[in-house]
Formats: sequence, C-alpha cells, structure tokens
Amino acid sequence: MTGSIETLFVAAVTFVGAHFLLASQPVRAGVVQAIGERGFMIAYSAISGALFVWMLLAYGAAPYVDVWYPAPWTRHVVFTIMPFSVLLVVLGYLTPNPTALGGERAFEAPDPAPGIFRITRHPVMWGIGLWALSHLAANGDQASIVLFGGLAILAFGGMVAVDAKRARKMGAKWGPLAMTTSILPFMAILEGRTRFDWAGIGWRRVGIALAGFLLLLLGHPYFAGVSLVH
Repeated sequence: MTGSIETLFVAAVTFVGAHFLLASQPVRAGVVQAIGERGFMIAYSAISGALFVWMLLAYGAAPYVDVWYPAPWTRHVVFTIMPFSVLLVVLGYLTPNPTALGGERAFEAPDPAPGIFRITRHPVMWGIGLWALSHLAANGDQASIVLFGGLAILAFGGMVAVDAKRARKMGAKWGPLAMTTSILPFMAILEGRTRFDWAGIGWRRVGIALAGFLLLLLGHPYFAGVSLVH
C-alpha cells in the first residue's frame, strides 16, 4: 500500500529497523543456525531489497507537502557532494570490504584494509550518508525528510553497529584493523596510524565512479523526475 506519508514512514522505519534487527547478534545467530551463513546472506539481501523497493514506491506515491523551502544554494551542495558520494560507494564495493556483510574473508588478506579503507573503513556508508544529507538539504518536503532522513540514520548509525558486531565476531583480528583505520575519513592518516594507498584505489576504479556519476546525472530526470542538466 502506498499513497500517504504514513505509509512511507512505516516503510522507512521497517527498512531501517530490519537492517539493525537482522544484523543483531541474537537474530543473526538464530537465523544462521537455522539456514546457514549463505542462507542468511541471501535472506538478508532479499528482505533488504524488497523493503527498499517498497520504500521507494511509497516515496514516489506520497503527497508533496512542503515543510521548508530550500535556499537556491542547496542545489550546489548536491552537485559538490555527490561526486564524492558516488566515488566512496564505488570504491567501497570494488575493494574487498572487511566491514561488509560476508566480508570476513578480507581479514585473511595480507592487507585487510587497502585503498579506500585507509581513508575510512566505512566508505559505502559514508557515500550513502552524504548522498542522503545532501538531498535532505535540497528537499524540504515531508516525503524527502522521511526518506533521506531514514537513509542517513541507517548509514551513520550503521557504522557504529557494524564496528561493534565486527569487534565481537572477529576478536583479536579486529584490533589491528581498528587501529590502522578510522570511521571519520582521513583521521587514521592524519594521526599517522596508516598511509594513503593510491595503488589500492587506482585510476580504473575512479574512472568507473566518474562514469557512474555521469549516468546518475543524465538519468536523474528518468528515475527521479527532476532534470539536473539544463
């Protein structure tokens, strides 16, 4: 069911809540015991995908109700932040991710935190969080506040939750990674706990991220209904 702010709110709360609930230790342990680790990952991805689609449909069908009128300069905020947001997401997905679902295998690598993970150990969540906050600044209607606010809560709250879960599950293996990486971008580098790793990033991944950003820019009127290129 879609067509109201209330439905969107329920969809957003369910989407965000399901991530924290399914990833919690008691629930995850019970599900893994019942259907195995691979079964849990498939179920987690399927549930998350279905809830995400529901939330997007509810957002598209929700009425437009202004809460505030964004200043014209907020449009420039989106254009400034989004290239970095896309870059973080692409680099996070194209590099073995020790903090992702099923990313435990990355801990067995000689360098469990290469490339983008020297900058932050949560690049995908930072990318999603920055995307949500920039769009929240540029959209002052109720539906956008619910959608992008929910995604921001999931992204930034998820970083803390993932760290706690990884520390509990990986034990002694988590310590070296936590000491040589940081949640806050560039903090570990500035503190001298690690060094920038351009070789682990590479021009190929940056090129893919740039292409992805251009596709989002050109495709925005088709999937979001708003043209960004005039």
